[in-house]
Amino acid sequence: MPRMVKIGIIGYRNHAFNLANLIEKNPNCELKVIFHPSKNIDDKRGTNDFTELYSCDGVIISSPNSTHFEYLNKLIKNFDGYIFCEKPPVTNNNELEKLRNLSIQNKQRIFFNFNLRFSELNERFKQIKNSDDIGKIIFVNIIIAHGFAFKDKYKNSWRSDSEKNLHNILETLAIHYIDLLKWNFGEIDRYSYFPTLNSKIGSSYDTSHASLIFKNGVNSSIFTSYSSPSINEITIVGTNGICIIRDDTMKVFSPRDTFDSNGLFMKPPLKFETNFYLNENIQESLSNSLDNFLSNIQNNQKTDSKHFDESLSTNQLVFKLTGNNND
Repeated sequence: MPRMVKIGIIGYRNHAFNLANLIEKNPNCELKVIFHPSKNIDDKRGTNDFTELYSCDGVIISSPNSTHFEYLNKLIKNFDGYIFCEKPPVTNNNELEKLRNLSIQNKQRIFFNFNLRFSELNERFKQIKNSDDIGKIIFVNIIIAHGFAFKDKYKNSWRSDSEKNLHNILETLAIHYIDLLKWNFGEIDRYSYFPTLNSKIGSSYDTSHASLIFKNGVNSSIFTSYSSPSINEITIVGTNGICIIRDDTMKVFSPRDTFDSNGLFMKPPLKFETNFYLNENIQESLSNSLDNFLSNIQNNQKTDSKHFDESLSTNQLVFKLTGNNND
């Protein structure tokens, strides 16, 4: 029987609220402390006293990006338990270097929530990389967008404030897909980044386009936006076939050598089709990622160092994209 794990969380609305709900659904976990630095939380577990978190087995940081390092630093110095921190880990290169220089013991108790690593989408990427139907992957196109910028709560949130979060959409949404591609394809050779503010709401960028070229030759395009109708599409182009995830369906077209009556290349026939609910898959990956963290606590296991190192690598790439590499 797994032991009961006591969890504290920094933050109480939006994403923090979703994480708190997942914890409360876990029969082997107790949400013990909900911390906010100033607001009175209408919950008996709410507190403004940071030290109350130290009585927990694990602490979740789900606060504005700019506060991550402050809380990580306090916990590393004063707390012996496990730490779960939302992405991005930190917001400037000086903070990133301090994380790089942590002891291995501290690194092995910190987990950054790049949850798409724990998704069915990641499993599909692994399958496709080894698929004769697709062949060698040469291009990945990702479009993930919805109209969050037009919601009332967006205008006055930290996400829309350029002083706190100029590269809003890149650091909160695109970063997941950047990390997913890096997780699967390795080191980056070249990159470009084009941010825009299309909604004219708030002052941070609500739309981004990142182009990444990997050392293994894979090209990619990642377009994300908070100022458009909902769209979730992923196209993976290989030397022998194409995989398209769109409208809750995944389709594979293959082989390349498909010709019309004149001997000209034509679209390959449908080889495979299955349901694939990308939105639900992303939500499930959040649960899977949190379960991985909680399992480490329950079993007194160390965090895989690859996860820590790759998280900092993705964070570093975001700094390079935004020109924040020397801050």
